[in-house]
Amino acid sequence: MEIEFSGQTVLVTGASRGIGAQIADDFAACGASLIVTATDAGNERALLDRYGDSARFFAVDFRDPASTARFLEALVQMDRIDVCVNNAGTSRHQTIEGTTEEDWDITSEVNLKAPFLVSKTVASVMKRNGYGRIVNISSIWGHVTMAGRSAYTAAKFGLRGLTLSSAVDLAPSGILVNAVSPGFTLTDMVRKNYSAAQLQAVVDRVPLGRAAEPVDISRAVLFLSSRLNSYITGQCLVVDGGYSVV
Repeated sequence: MEIEFSGQTVLVTGASRGIGAQIADDFAACGASLIVTATDAGNERALLDRYGDSARFFAVDFRDPASTARFLEALVQMDRIDVCVNNAGTSRHQTIEGTTEEDWDITSEVNLKAPFLVSKTVASVMKRNGYGRIVNISSIWGHVTMAGRSAYTAAKFGLRGLTLSSAVDLAPSGILVNAVSPGFTLTDMVRKNYSAAQLQAVVDRVPLGRAAEPVDISRAVLFLSSRLNSYITGQCLVVDGGYSVV
């Protein structure tokens, strides 16, 4: 058995760095034609050079309703989108008392509302072809929590709910919807939000004895997005080295 995406068009939001970049790289290596997004338009040339002439780039700021609307208008006109990975996200870590209304709104806009709008739009394209795979990138904090995660945990729990409900709605159209929930993954965002001592304390709690690498997450995403997955939908796969079960 082989995971390959030749002849398929794959959308990956937030593809300029971290887990999103790894996911896009791996889809490209498996033959997919990519649609990729990043907040900064300055990433366009680098991403198109990376993924070839068949790739399409959109600068989208999911905090901006006008920017999001322009992107959705472009998506609905696509001939086909076989796979959608809702990866774009943001994180503002504060306690419930420290969380501002702005923190809450931005976290919800990017981590929950944007996947809802993108999924709704790509589903209309997938239905034309009677086939589709949607994978939402949730988080370990959509299953458990810790101090200072109020807005982020709420949004990621909501994303799990969106995954379940949209899986039921879209199953009759041949569209499978799942989520992947990464644990501690060595990305720029994690290194920014955790000191070396904090990260080591977390790793010490992981049964496998290490933080995840982006490729650990990408492999799960590619399987759920592939034709090898023919009967899994409405599931949230936690990829955390066993952190959440101890």
